[in-house]
Amino acid sequence: MIRCVTFNPAVDQTVSLQRLQPGEVLRADGVRQDPGGKGINVASCLADWGLAVAAHGLLGRENAAIFEQLFAAKGIADHMRRVPGATRTNIKLLEAGGRTTDVNLPGFEAGALDAAAVADSLAEVAAGELVVISGSQAAGLDADTSARLAAALAARGARVVLDLSGPALAAALAAPAGALPLAVKPNRAELEAWAGRPLAERSALLAAAQELVARGIALVVVSLGTEGAAFVGADGGVVAAPPALAHGSTVGAGDAMVAGITAALAEGLELQALACQATAFAAGKLRHAGPHLPPPAEMRALAAQVRLLPLADWVAGC
Repeated sequence: MIRCVTFNPAVDQTVSLQRLQPGEVLRADGVRQDPGGKGINVASCLADWGLAVAAHGLLGRENAAIFEQLFAAKGIADHMRRVPGATRTNIKLLEAGGRTTDVNLPGFEAGALDAAAVADSLAEVAAGELVVISGSQAAGLDADTSARLAAALAARGARVVLDLSGPALAAALAAPAGALPLAVKPNRAELEAWAGRPLAERSALLAAAQELVARGIALVVVSLGTEGAAFVGADGGVVAAPPALAHGSTVGAGDAMVAGITAALAEGLELQALACQATAFAAGKLRHAGPHLPPPAEMRALAAQVRLLPLADWVAGC
């Protein structure tokens, strides 16, 4: 069972329009609502891949139904704690060319008792189990809530995969060696924030990722947008470039990559195969609206199209 933790999920409302023109009255081409938030997206993609998944975290009681329907449809075990209020709505303004503008609305507030209840729901996690912790903190929670939970689980031997940013990521990466996550997936900006310096050059970005590996994190994946991602481990790594990308919203593509990384870890794949699978998950997500993947056979075909480049060649611009 893979556990996915989300302290601040969201209902993703995607509004499609030809072009966003600020200050004008616009006519939308369509609108859809999907249960979302990083950890929810990860859980949904893992379930599509056929893995046993449980969702942990917080949900607002007022609009929990859309999440409950997803869990029931995909067989995701529901361990989410309900709190007063509504889960936030994130409005995605999707233009015809694929550009997306996000407007994230406020949601419920939570407190220390809610965070403790989420931790209690993970009390039976055993050594070697995979736990994905991703996304922001709900209003009212300490900035290091996810980091403290990650450290506690890692110290018990769980294999923790993190997709955090800002103070939460900094706190998680400052944990002692025995409480560090197994894998992290920052983007360039998040890695720069942690490093405290610009990483415009490929060599600088790689050096920062290698710093984290030297601290004891087994796998650092730096997402590079349309370029793909750099996968860095103790024995080297690769840059994986995706196959031709579909047009549409990029919402959830990074979460799908986290799901691909986690699925590969569950399956014991070597680094190159892991990179291909994770990149295929991200590319496959772009073919579907909402937190969904294409069928596994299509995903395997996508993985076979991923191009791998040794890190040294990538740094050299080959």
